[in-house]
Amino acid sequence: MANNAIVAWVTGGTGGIGSAICRSLADEGYQVVAGYHNPEKAKSWLEAQQADGYSNIDIAGVDLVDFDACVNGVKEIGAKHGPIGVLVNCAGITRDGTMKKMTPEQWHEVIDTNLNSVFNTCRSVLDTMLEKQYGRIINISSINGRKGQFGQVNYSAAKAGMHGLTMALAQETATKGITVNTVSPGYIATDMIMKIPEKVRESIRETIPVKRYGKPEEIGRLVAYLAHEESGFITGANIDINGGQFMG
Repeated sequence: MANNAIVAWVTGGTGGIGSAICRSLADEGYQVVAGYHNPEKAKSWLEAQQADGYSNIDIAGVDLVDFDACVNGVKEIGAKHGPIGVLVNCAGITRDGTMKKMTPEQWHEVIDTNLNSVFNTCRSVLDTMLEKQYGRIINISSINGRKGQFGQVNYSAAKAGMHGLTMALAQETATKGITVNTVSPGYIATDMIMKIPEKVRESIRETIPVKRYGKPEEIGRLVAYLAHEESGFITGANIDINGGQFMG
């Protein structure tokens, strides 16, 4: 890789959608740094990427719910690879349950991981982006942050809040060469989805107008476009990529 390659930090980069995003960015010449939660899984994941020829992908373990850890993680990535020019917030968890049965712990864990982490990462990279007068921030939300979902008040709130943050930060950075956008995937054919019993999976597929699940690579290509210098007129936007399942 050239020393002047733009560094892209993808949180949750070793997951199904995160992996596709990392590969799409690497294909475009970025130096990609994938965030992870499980060190053993991340090591195996990195070996698999490198075996496929992706020498410009690395990993970094950062505790996203700890602001100081994010600040230090950004410094460590910067020292190794250079300043972060693209941030993709893809990390997320679910702790499903109806409001009646949801515990405060389930609520706070999801809000911390899926929303508070976005503040932590954005705040940690912002000073450098402002100094460079350039940056791309892409936040991966969800169709359920757009329409809500039974049994997911915590997840839906976090993903909706992500776009509120996106719109506000986009206004703050619009004259600084920094764009901030949200991507809201619908049902994507990741390992997690494909492990759902076939009968249930088929019933979900029937609710999607295009009658298929999305491909992780489709999310990756969209993110790569938003990360590109030529996407500079798109900011504060949410782009739905859900096969027509929610239009609004």
